[in-house]
Amino acid sequence: MAKTEPSRCNLTALRKATRRVSQLYDQVLATSGLRGTQRAILVYVRRSGAPTMGELAAALVLDRTALNHNLKPLERDGLLTITVDKSDRRSRLVRLTKRGEARLEESQAAWLKAQERFETAFGARQAADLRQTLELIASLEFDERALTSPAS
Repeated sequence: MAKTEPSRCNLTALRKATRRVSQLYDQVLATSGLRGTQRAILVYVRRSGAPTMGELAAALVLDRTALNHNLKPLERDGLLTITVDKSDRRSRLVRLTKRGEARLEESQAAWLKAQERFETAFGARQAADLRQTLELIASLEFDERALTSPAS
C-alpha cells in the first residue's frame, strides 16, 4: 500500500486507524459471531454486573441512540437482557445472559489472536502506550471552557 501524506485532521486520522483496527478484530472474531464492538459491550456489561443504559452509554462514549442500535442484535440473539430498574423505573438495566457469557468465553481465543496480531504488527510497548493515550483522549472534554484553558 502506498504511503500518503498524513492529514492534519485528527478526526480523519483517528477514524482511519479505528476502521483498520476494527477490520482486523472483526475478521478474527467472525468465527464467534461477534463484531469487535459487540464484544466490547458484552465485556463491559460483564465487568459492571448490571449497568444502567446511561452508565453503559457514558462508559462506551456513545449516545443513547447509538447504544440502542448496538444493543438490539445482542438482545435479539439472547446475549443480554434489558429490563426496567425496580429501584428507578425510568432506568433500564443491561445484563449479560448465560448465553452471552458463553459467547464471550467462546470468543476469548479469537480476541487474543487479534490482540497478538495487532501487537506483532505495531509493537507491544507501542500498543500499551497507544491504549494509554486513547484513554486520555476519551476522557477529555472539548467544550468551550476546555478550549480556552491552557493545556497542562
